[in-house]
Amino acid sequence: ASLVELGVQITVNGDVHEIPQGTDIAALLLLLGLVDTPVAVERNSEIVPRARHVETRIEEGDALEIVHFVGGG
Repeated sequence: ASLVELGVQITVNGDVHEIPQGTDIAALLLLLGLVDTPVAVERNSEIVPRARHVETRIEEGDALEIVHFVGGG
């Protein structure tokens, strides 16, 4: 086994994902294809304001809930 940690395991909406270490919420949304979609992000039961997505690094074991809003009527 390597001592170098290449990825971190997180849970997004109940599903386990492995992402690169140092990924922030904005990059995660890009990976998930949710860049142009209005979303609400909750990390470990705390809402993360959109203004803090770029500065908020995701850590090993974090649990995120991402809710995206669908328009229409």
